[in-house]
Amino acid sequence: MIAMQYSFTLPADYDMSIIDRRIRDKGPLLDGFPNLGFKAYLSARIGEFGSRDNLYAPFYLWRRPERAGDFLCGTGFQALTSAFGWPQVKTWIVWEAQISPDIAAAAFATRNILQTEAHAPLADLRRTEIAEAEADLAAGALASVSGFEPTTWTRIRFSLWREPPEVGDDAQTYRVGHMSLAR
Repeated sequence: MIAMQYSFTLPADYDMSIIDRRIRDKGPLLDGFPNLGFKAYLSARIGEFGSRDNLYAPFYLWRRPERAGDFLCGTGFQALTSAFGWPQVKTWIVWEAQISPDIAAAAFATRNILQTEAHAPLADLRRTEIAEAEADLAAGALASVSGFEPTTWTRIRFSLWREPPEVGDDAQTYRVGHMSLAR
């Protein structure tokens, strides 16, 4: 599996109802996309849950990495880049992905990107990240994904929730506008 996210930082005075409408109109188009674990259509507003920016930042979990390529080469992504520009698409090799049968009820998401120290014991870090994912589920998360990216040596912790959880300053909290799920 592979996790993927791109993010658009929008101006402080941007009318975020445009993003809400885009999510409402375009979100269902990816429902049932082959080998998509899920796509969470995410947005954040300045000042809400500590967000410093207005963001549109979809998050994907792909069951097969080549399907991420199919999406990025497709007309939907081309239309997105025509509207908002060419984003940096971050990807992570998934260490753990736990998904509740109730994932469609997700209304909020949290994301932490952590730097991995040079020469850190990756097997130990993986065990720690798996334990963190399990702890999130025990705390009520509807999904929890952890992974790493070995070019920049970053790790990701991503979780979906019914209610906004308490998080530290190092986490970004988003609203979920739509969940596209595999059928």
